[in-house]
Amino acid sequence: MRVEFKRTISLKNSDVRLDKYLVSAGVGLSRSQIQKLIEEGKVVVGNKRVKPHYHLHGGDEVYAVFEKQERPQIEPEDIPLNIIYEDDEIIVVDKPPGLVVHPARGNLTHTLINGLLFHCKTLAKSDDKVRPGVIHRLDKNTSGLLVFAKTDEALRGLASQIAKREMNREYRAFCWGRFPQSSGAIEAPLGRHQIDRKVMTVTPFSCKTAVTKFEVIEKFKFITFLKLKLLTGRTHQIRVHLSYFGYPVVGDPTYGGRKKTILLSIGKIYAEKMDEVLQIMNRQALHAYSLGFEHPIKEKYMEFESPLPEDMERLHNYLRTGGGDV
Repeated sequence: MRVEFKRTISLKNSDVRLDKYLVSAGVGLSRSQIQKLIEEGKVVVGNKRVKPHYHLHGGDEVYAVFEKQERPQIEPEDIPLNIIYEDDEIIVVDKPPGLVVHPARGNLTHTLINGLLFHCKTLAKSDDKVRPGVIHRLDKNTSGLLVFAKTDEALRGLASQIAKREMNREYRAFCWGRFPQSSGAIEAPLGRHQIDRKVMTVTPFSCKTAVTKFEVIEKFKFITFLKLKLLTGRTHQIRVHLSYFGYPVVGDPTYGGRKKTILLSIGKIYAEKMDEVLQIMNRQALHAYSLGFEHPIKEKYMEFESPLPEDMERLHNYLRTGGGDV
């Protein structure tokens, strides 16, 4: 579908970035998609090509033309859900590993959203039709707590808390190696890998600030059990940060958590133990343990916790009963 957008900028939108303005103007594209259009010259200001970070002036003429793919209709599916809390405005779900949060290209069925649409009948509307009610996400093989909006007002309220970093999201993870500090923060900007666009990397180019707080819960001979808190919510943030600093999440197939080269840092004497650990964990050992936020309608602070899933609990028991030793 061909979309044509024309707008004269009002004085109240002076000094707003072009990419941010187009998102708020409702062109129906994500910010990254808009940035790509601007860089391709499909968005102009006064017939001139500009950068995504161009700051608008009152009276500027913005023109955009692009092809927009029609989003498919998302069908409800009767999928078992572990519902932690629900009312007329929100629903909190404990997601199992292996379940995708929302439909995407090539994967339109058997997602958490399909199941929620069956259970709730409707979710809050979103510019992206395949993500109704979505406030934040977890990777397919990360387990734990998520909150979804059932009404548009709830969506706006929860999204505002995410944007202002007011939502408390705490994780549990097992990582390879013995963490050198008992607590602290990892600060490293994240962006798309220049070659493999499906993965993230620490980079100074086209990046966003990313901060992860950590606290050691337990140390074993070759694995550390961590409590982690997101101060920002970038794609794959915890997994990339831990891998970059040499302590990849146990079992992580994308960021070094299943590679034998990890033995170079933890010691070759643990080769057999590593095999045993990876038999227990066939995914990344990462779990969204707690979630806290102010109810967007009732204006009451709420906090939820989810115990470690079965596979991470088995790993924990293995380490505590001698598996963590030579």
